Amino acid sequence: MRHAVAAIACLLVFAAGAAHAGPTKSPELSSRECGLSTPYNVQVDGGGVWLYRHGGLPKEIFFHDGTLSVDRRVQAISQADAQRLRQMEDDARALMPEVAGIARESVGISFDVLAGVVRTMTDSERKVRKVERHRERALEHIDDSLGNGRWDQDVFGDTFEANVEQVIEQVTGSITRSALWAVFTGRSEQLEERADRVDREVDRMVEARSAALERHAQALCSQVVALRRQQDALEYRYRGAPLVMLEPDASPTPVASVHDAGDATRTSAIPVAGQ
Repeated sequence: MRHAVAAIACLLVFAAGAAHAGPTKSPELSSRECGLSTPYNVQVDGGGVWLYRHGGLPKEIFFHDGTLSVDRRVQAISQADAQRLRQMEDDARALMPEVAGIARESVGISFDVLAGVVRTMTDSERKVRKVERHRERALEHIDDSLGNGRWDQDVFGDTFEANVEQVIEQVTGSITRSALWAVFTGRSEQLEERADRVDREVDRMVEARSAALERHAQALCSQVVALRRQQDALEYRYRGAPLVMLEPDASPTPVASVHDAGDATRTSAIPVAGQ
């Protein structure tokens, strides 16, 4: 019985770790990357780049084809700044699909782990299908937002994380019930064997994909840094100060890295001169 209870505890760790893609490595969809962040929501499409927020000034920044609008007023800028803004727009438009791809892969890893844990520990395809429905909704959410060039901090912040955590709680409860039933019906050895199998399978499933995802995110950092340099080179001044769309991230947590289970790996690049 003691070993079976220990196995159950391990399963709870597995399920919680899967919220961030697995008990060994854990990509997390994050609003900060490459040591930079933004206070703005972002929309990038054929009409230009729009940054907006509810508090602080300026509230809106828009640029397209070398023109700049701040709080819905067109600004006088130099030819050099017009060229910088064109380059920033081109870079942002190229970067957004890459960010969407990283988000999809991060979610994919997470739900692959969840489905694998549920299948191994419960032998229930019905429960696996429930996990897959949550996966479909998460991917649809990404396609409808990042896939359309939109990053909303409210959506991809606490709300998005809370939705994922809700799925994890459901999965954890399901696994715990199956584990307890196995203990009380005298199948604790089978439970421990399955726990060992989950450990091996998760390592195999996550390690290579998580490393590739991290490399992809790190590769995009150079593009994000280039956006910051273009911003810093702008001659335009807003109320006598530089126009800030990207700024150093004050978070003490290193970004674009991989940690053990329970830690967050920030692997989604900032999509634009913004989030």
